[in-house]
Amino acid sequence: MASTADIKNGVVLSIDGQLWSVVEFQHVKPGKGGAFVRTKLKNVVTGKVVDRTFNAGAKVDIQNVDRRDYTYLYNDGDNFVFMDAKDYDQINVAAATVGDASKFLLENQEVTIALHDGTPLYVDLPASVILEITYTEPGLQGDRSSAGTKPATVETGAEIQVPLFLETGTRVKVDTRTGEYLGREK
Repeated sequence: MASTADIKNGVVLSIDGQLWSVVEFQHVKPGKGGAFVRTKLKNVVTGKVVDRTFNAGAKVDIQNVDRRDYTYLYNDGDNFVFMDAKDYDQINVAAATVGDASKFLLENQEVTIALHDGTPLYVDLPASVILEITYTEPGLQGDRSSAGTKPATVETGAEIQVPLFLETGTRVKVDTRTGEYLGREK
């Protein structure tokens, strides 16, 4: 068991059976009373952020979370298959663990997977990806880039909002965190 003196940014703690990553921490020594550690914790699986205070010297359970680079290979029904970039080992990750990242996942795409005791916790995509628009309604005469947006389906099956002037076959840059259109491929 570690103590609060071992808390640093990025350390993963096990609290009440859940894994929490330390986003920020502050050791506080008030003039009166005992010292304490004020932390902001983010749930590794759900992303929920909470503030938590620990008394100085309290025991905390620090967990080892391994973040490794993988290449996405294919979807096998309920699982997504990834290959380790270093030793070519393949792992299956449940669709529930991949979550919304599946909307922007292309074959042979590099991702980071966080593992805890060999169990995948979450999949981190790059901040943006380049995708081809497979279907969108044709634009109307007089459409301008700032006039509005229309729905478009990209090659992964996700639907995003794009400017009215874009057509089917255009390659666009998409933010994987929000699903927003960022621009055309350069």
